[in-house]
Amino acid sequence: MNVRRRLISTTAVAAVTALGLGTLSACSSDSAAAANTDKFDVVASFYPMAFLAEQIGGDHVNVTSLTEPGQEPHDLEISAKQTAALQESDAVLYLKNLQPSVDDAVAQSEIKTKIDAASLTTLEKHGNEVGGHAAEHDDHENEELSGLDPHIWLDPVRYSQVAEGVGKAFEKADPDHAADYRTNTATLVKKLDALNTQFEDGLANTRTKVFVTTHAAFGYLAERYGLTEEAINGLDPESEPSAARVKELEKMAKADGVTTVFYETLVSDKTAKTIASDANLKTDVLDPIEGITKKSRGTDYFSVQKANLKALETALGTK
Repeated sequence: MNVRRRLISTTAVAAVTALGLGTLSACSSDSAAAANTDKFDVVASFYPMAFLAEQIGGDHVNVTSLTEPGQEPHDLEISAKQTAALQESDAVLYLKNLQPSVDDAVAQSEIKTKIDAASLTTLEKHGNEVGGHAAEHDDHENEELSGLDPHIWLDPVRYSQVAEGVGKAFEKADPDHAADYRTNTATLVKKLDALNTQFEDGLANTRTKVFVTTHAAFGYLAERYGLTEEAINGLDPESEPSAARVKELEKMAKADGVTTVFYETLVSDKTAKTIASDANLKTDVLDPIEGITKKSRGTDYFSVQKANLKALETALGTK
């Protein structure tokens, strides 16, 4: 492997050895081996990035995720131990502006290969309402809601664009295995294309095009498949909706034939269930796939996305 190996200090060795970073088992049997292995060592910021690294890198990579399964990625604060592991790795794959502490650590690190997924596709401004007639509504009083939406991985097309960029970055950083990275990337892109077709076919003819979520994570998905996402909260999953917003959602749900309020696995479902109860609606899970846990309806990105499609088909009423 044509990867420059660095000398690691005794202190850093101790720090890395003590890590509990949730290393993906498919790439490393040693959960403490965050860096300086005999493979191409990649630190990923959270699950969607780690999944790409695994799929594209295959047997040639050792992938470590900074965000543990079940941890809300927006809340991540990088520890000194994780920073040490990052410094000793060959590459970092992250999504800028999603996790500020990751952005800071990457900016300060001397790691040669820094791959920002946000630079590999296009990002848009999304607020509480995305898709349909609201696709151009970028003017929001709340600055938090007017920021660029980072949830690109929930759109199979954008995720595929990121995958292609990651593959090229791996080829450049580890040229000895470039052919395998190219092959693995092509395989992943083909699977994402097939997933896109499944969503297109499954959501082409539905009774309603509007769905309600607690967290504005599905804007790209909504736009891709001609739907409208109405989010209780904005891009911050922990924010609380105003009384006016709740009243507006209840009125909209009745007018647009909405049957279900979707919540996610890593954030409290209290608000969703309260609104659903008041409006006489059902609740169900729509997973933003920010991490895979025992509560997830699937074991990887593809199986959870297919569960999401099924949930949307049921809620929207396929014809």
